[in-house]
Amino acid sequence: MKPVAIYRFFPIEGPGYFATFLDNNHIPWQLISVDAGDPLPADVHSFSGLVLMGGPMSVNDDLPWIAPMLALIQQAVDSDVAVLGHCLGAQLMSKAMGGVIDLNPVKEIGWGNVRVADHSVAREWFNDLTEFESFHWHGEAFSVPGGATRILSNHYCRNQAFAKGIHLALQCHVEMTEELVKKWCEANISELDGASCSSVQSVDGMTTNLTARVTELNNVADLLYSKWITGLKY
Repeated sequence: MKPVAIYRFFPIEGPGYFATFLDNNHIPWQLISVDAGDPLPADVHSFSGLVLMGGPMSVNDDLPWIAPMLALIQQAVDSDVAVLGHCLGAQLMSKAMGGVIDLNPVKEIGWGNVRVADHSVAREWFNDLTEFESFHWHGEAFSVPGGATRILSNHYCRNQAFAKGIHLALQCHVEMTEELVKKWCEANISELDGASCSSVQSVDGMTTNLTARVTELNNVADLLYSKWITGLKY
């Protein structure tokens, strides 16, 4: 089987639980560390699927890898090579598919509930799940591109996820592990200092009951990732 390509854009925003899921399901994967200068493949057909992780940059930044990454996503969507995006990765998907990325009304950082839309496309991904607690860390948000369907939303961000066929874009972070939560809190403490809005949690708020929260989130990720891998190109 061809490997799943996992694109990392920032050192501490790796694949997290998604890599564990692939290992548990005996699916090979290859990490492409864009942050470390790894070149982007010119052709998506060497991989069974494309997975895009998060990062603190904006898809609207003038970075040398963004335009080639957008072209690679377009190629994958046009070729029915399954694409999965997490946060920044979802924003890259939206832009590649004709969407727009702007500032979200508020920064959303920490644990918070998201609602599953009540329609058939959402149920294909979530079965009978109607709401769950996810992890968030973003200041921008995407529009839902033409031909795609919103499947998640919440109070702070209208577009938390969209799907188009087997392609899935998630503004929220379902890939979290306990280690990732702790690393992000430690590395980004300055972003939390003095924050008084209800959409930004303290470190204590993010790490309370962490094992139980991550375990529940991993169960939701299993549901989504299990659906996504049915579209892999063997």
